[in-house]
Amino acid sequence: MTPVGCITEHERILQEIESTDTACVGPTLRSVYDDQPNAHKRFMEKLEVRIRNHDREIEKMCNFHHQGFVDAITELLKVRADAEKLMGQVTDTNRRLQDAGREVTAQTEEVIRCRIQQRNMTTTVERLQLCIPVLEMYSKLKEQLESKRYYAALKTMEQLEKVYIPRVSRYRFCQIMAENLPKLREDIKDISMSDLKDFLESIRKHSDKIGETAMKQVRDVVVGVDQPEEEGVLTAQDLVDFSPVYRCLHIYTVLGDRETFENYYRKQRKKQARLVLQPQSNMQETVEGYRRYFNQIVGFFLVEDHVLHSTQGLLTRAFTDELWNMALSKITAVLRTHSSYCSDPDLVLQLKNLIVIFADTLQGYGYPVNRLFDLLFEIRDQYNETLLKKWALVFREIFELDNYSPIPVETEEEYKSVISRFPFHDAEIEKQDFPKKLPMSQSVPQIYVQVKEFIYASLKFSESLHRSWTEIDDMLRKSTNLLLTRTLSGCLQNLIKKPHIGLTELVQIIINTTHLEQACKYLEDFITNITNVSPETVHTTRLYGLSTFKDARHAAEGEIYTKLNQKIDEFIQLADYDWGMPESDGQASGYLMDLINFLRSTFQVFTHLPGKVAQTACMSACKHLSTSLMQMLLDSELKQISMGAVQQFNLDVIQCELFASSEPVPGFQGDTLQLAFIDLRQLLDLFMVWDWSTYLADYGQPTSKYLRVNPSTALALLEKMKDTSKKNNIFSQFRKNDRDKQKLIETVVKQLRSLVNGMSQHS
Repeated sequence: MTPVGCITEHERILQEIESTDTACVGPTLRSVYDDQPNAHKRFMEKLEVRIRNHDREIEKMCNFHHQGFVDAITELLKVRADAEKLMGQVTDTNRRLQDAGREVTAQTEEVIRCRIQQRNMTTTVERLQLCIPVLEMYSKLKEQLESKRYYAALKTMEQLEKVYIPRVSRYRFCQIMAENLPKLREDIKDISMSDLKDFLESIRKHSDKIGETAMKQVRDVVVGVDQPEEEGVLTAQDLVDFSPVYRCLHIYTVLGDRETFENYYRKQRKKQARLVLQPQSNMQETVEGYRRYFNQIVGFFLVEDHVLHSTQGLLTRAFTDELWNMALSKITAVLRTHSSYCSDPDLVLQLKNLIVIFADTLQGYGYPVNRLFDLLFEIRDQYNETLLKKWALVFREIFELDNYSPIPVETEEEYKSVISRFPFHDAEIEKQDFPKKLPMSQSVPQIYVQVKEFIYASLKFSESLHRSWTEIDDMLRKSTNLLLTRTLSGCLQNLIKKPHIGLTELVQIIINTTHLEQACKYLEDFITNITNVSPETVHTTRLYGLSTFKDARHAAEGEIYTKLNQKIDEFIQLADYDWGMPESDGQASGYLMDLINFLRSTFQVFTHLPGKVAQTACMSACKHLSTSLMQMLLDSELKQISMGAVQQFNLDVIQCELFASSEPVPGFQGDTLQLAFIDLRQLLDLFMVWDWSTYLADYGQPTSKYLRVNPSTALALLEKMKDTSKKNNIFSQFRKNDRDKQKLIETVVKQLRSLVNGMSQHS
C-alpha cells in the first residue's frame, strides 16, 4: 500500500475509534497490526498528533468557560444566607404541621384498626358460612351411622368429599374429618358384612320352613286343596328379611368393591349348598327324613331364585344353573343310594310322591328337573322290586294256607262271592244243585285278587309322573309280567318241589294253574280299563301269564311223574322173590297187587286233569314199572334164577298187563298202554316156551315174534339159568330125559354171544 493510502486508512481507523464503543475497538486495532510492516508505528505517530489536537481544543474550551464558572460560584455564595433563613422557616412549619397531624394520625390508626376488625369479622362470617354446611353434613353422617342407615351415610360421605370438604380443605378440622372418612367406610363395610353373615346363618335355619311352605302349596294344588283367601300364597320374601343382602350389596357397590361382595356371597352359598345336600345317615328309615332333606333344598334354591330376580347381577343364571346341576348330581346320588336300602314299598311310594312334589316345586321356579324324573324311573324299578318281595310273601302264605281241595259252595251267596273275586264260568257246574264244588282250590281267587292289588299298587307309583297313559299302560304290564313270570312262577316252582306236596296236591295245582291261565285275559282287560289303552296298540306289551302257568303246570306234571315213579320204586323195594323156587305160587306177588291197587286209585284222582296229562302219567308209570321189573330180573347181583321164579315173575307181569288193558285212564287207543310191557312179555315168552330156534331163525326180521328181545338181555338171563352147580340145577330133568338138550343150551349160548359180539362190532 502507498504511503498516501496508508495515511488515509489510518484516518479511517481513528475516526472509527472515536465513534465506536470502546468494547468493540479490538477488531479495529487488530487491523492496524494486520497491515504492512511498520504500519503501526506510523499509526502511533498519527494517533499522537490527533491526541495533541484534542488537548489543544479542550484547553481552548476551558479558557472560554472559566469566567462563567467563577461568576456562578460568586452568585451562589450570595444566596446562602437566604437559604438558611428559608430552612428555619421550613423547619418551623414542619414542627407545627407535625403537632397538628399527630391527633389525626391517632384517629386514623383507630379507624384503620376498626376497619381491620370489621374486615376480619366479615371474613370469619364468610368462613363460618362455608364450614357450617360441612359440620351439618358430618353431624347428619353421625346420625345416619347411629341409626344404621349405612347406604345413606355413604352417600353423605360422598357429598362431603366431593362438594363440602374441598371448599374448606385448608382448615385442620376438615383435614381430620377427611382422614376419618375412609375409616368410617371400612367400619360400614365390616358392619354390613357382619349383618350379611347373620343373614346367611339365619337363612340356613329358615330354609326348612321356606321349603316346607313352598312344597305344601304345590302339594295342595296337586291334590286340589283350596287355600283360604286370607292366607294367600307365601313366598320366600314373606318368611325372610332380605334387606341385609340388599344393604350390603348397595354398600359394596357404592364403595367400588362389588366384585368382592359377589364372590364372597357366592362362595358362602356354595358352602351352604354342600351342607344342605349332605343327608342324615338314617334318612332312609322314615319319610320325615326325606321330607326334611327336600324342604331344606327347596328353601335354599327358592332363596337363590329370589336373590337372582331381586338384585342386579349379584347372582347370574349361569351361577344358579351351575349350582343346581351340582345339586342335582348330589341329590340323585343320595336318593339312588338311600332308596336302595328301603325294603318297604309304602315308604318307597311316599318317597316317590315327595320327589314329584319336590321336582314340581323347583320346576315352577325355572329349575330343570328332567333328571329327577329319570331317577324316578330307577326308583320305580326299586319300588317294583319291593312290591315283588312283598307279594312273594303274600303268595307264599296263600299257598301254605291252601287245603288243595275243590272249593265247596253251599249256597248261591257263597257261589256269587267266589265268582265276584274270580272270573269263573262253567255252564255244567252252574246247572248243578247246591251244595256243589268248584274245580279250583281257594288259593285261585286269592291269587287273582292279589295280582289285581299288585296292579293297583304299581299304578300308584306311575301317577303324577307326567307320563302318557300309553307309557303307564306299558309300565303296568311290564311290572305285572315280572310278578307273574318271576314272583308267582318262583313261588309255584318252590311249592311244587316241597316234600309235603303229594300227588293229590299236585293234581290240584295243575287244575289251579289251568284256571289262572284262563283268567289272564281278564287281567289284560283290567289293565285296559284302568289306562284306556287298547290292547291292540302296536307297542302294547302282552301279559306273559300264559307261559307262567304253563311252565308251572309242566313242572307239576313232571313232579307227578317223578313222585309216581318214586312211589313205584317204594313198592318195588318191597319185592321179596325166591329166585330159586322150584315152581310158582300160582298167584301174583302181594307187593305187586298193592302197587296196582295204588295206581288204580291214584289214576281215579286224575279224572279232573287234562286228558293228555293223565295219559302221560299213566304211560310213564307203566314204562317205569316195566323198566324196574326188567332191571330186577337182570340185576348183576342176582346170580341164579329158577324156572319156577321165572313162572312167578310171569304171573306178576300178567297182572301188570291186565291193569294196562283195564283202561285205568281213558283215552288210550287199543293196546297202547300194554305195549309198555312188551319187552318183558316177549322175553318171558321166549323162556317160558323155550322157543330158541324161532328166536335165532327170525332174529333181525321185522316180523320176528321176539323182535323186542335183545340178544344181550336174553344171554344175561340164560346165563343165570345155566347149570353152574349141581345144587338146584334146573336142567337136571333135561339130562335125564335127553342129554342132547344140554348141548342145545350151550349152542344157544354160543350163538347169542356171537350175536352180541356182532352187534358190538357193527356199532
